[in-house]
Amino acid sequence: MVRGARKAVAVGVAVAVACSVQQHLNFVPGPRHAAPVAAAAASMMMAPAAFADEIGDAAKKLGDASYSFAKEVDWNNGIFLQAPGKFQPLKALKAIDKMIEMGAAADPKLLKEAAEAHHKAIGSISGPNGVTSRADWDAVNAALGRVVASVPKAKVMAVYDSVKDITDPKVPAYMKSLVNGPDAEKAYQEFLEFKDVVAKNQVTSASAPAVVPSGDKIGVAAKALSDASYPFIKDIDWLSDIYLKPLPGKTAPQTLKAIDKMIVMGAKMDGNLLKAAAEAHHKAIGSIDAKGVTSAADYEAVNAALGRLVASVPKSTVMDVYNSMAGIVDSTVTNNMFSKVNPLDAVAAAKGFYTFKDVVEASQR
Repeated sequence: MVRGARKAVAVGVAVAVACSVQQHLNFVPGPRHAAPVAAAAASMMMAPAAFADEIGDAAKKLGDASYSFAKEVDWNNGIFLQAPGKFQPLKALKAIDKMIEMGAAADPKLLKEAAEAHHKAIGSISGPNGVTSRADWDAVNAALGRVVASVPKAKVMAVYDSVKDITDPKVPAYMKSLVNGPDAEKAYQEFLEFKDVVAKNQVTSASAPAVVPSGDKIGVAAKALSDASYPFIKDIDWLSDIYLKPLPGKTAPQTLKAIDKMIVMGAKMDGNLLKAAAEAHHKAIGSIDAKGVTSAADYEAVNAALGRLVASVPKSTVMDVYNSMAGIVDSTVTNNMFSKVNPLDAVAAAKGFYTFKDVVEASQR
């Protein structure tokens, strides 16, 4: 499922890469914020945590050169929801798949630290353009540098190349036109210096695959859920552009509060299970058909992986996400989405989900 795959870069995996859309300076916007981020992140080639001080020093220099630029960018602009060129959902999904692979290869501890840095940065946002504080800007850049540094160059460049393939060549110049040109150039030149600091310490091999649980109650419940909901999944138009639309009547700052709760949840997830969920999504993307629907087996595997992932987080943190989303998604959205599928299939899927939710909750720490 195209939308499901986007969503499930899996909170914490996505957080370290996706949030960097507003931390790095390639002037390339993209689908659901993810593409520009990856283009920027992929430009940085990489160093392990052992060199954290060096990357931190370089991040401060980047902040010196780029914070003026950051304050000029309107981070609340709806343009960041748009595709960076022609709307090509299946081609964009290939780029997102590369991001998922990159996230799965990243050091879980560094992902957690990057998520926590983003959460803190959201707390210091101020002004009409929605910019974070200078200190938090530096901290986020340093955290992202360390995350990208924990991934082999080939995986980082795969993200860069796939995003480049879906980005209109006119986009960078247009984005640059929205800010002060000299400030943008200064920021970009220092960004190149920053990526060189990361590059000289880049890891050369990926970490081992995740250990995937089997025979557990969540896995059994995931099969029941998948059997009940797969007809509903096949009803959905995963290739629609509706998933790029902003929520009706909600501002970017309002939506960001809900995203912050997701970041907090991602930071608390079990690192191995987070990697397993990313790997399950990568496999599921490999089996999608022309309508963007994955195989029944891969759909089941994704549900199981996500159930285990949610169970690794305290209930109160999960409910914070639920309640924050309930506060920004009104009934017009749910009614509209319901109208686009077979109602009997949707009801069957909902019943299956409620049962699955109870099994996950019973396993929750």
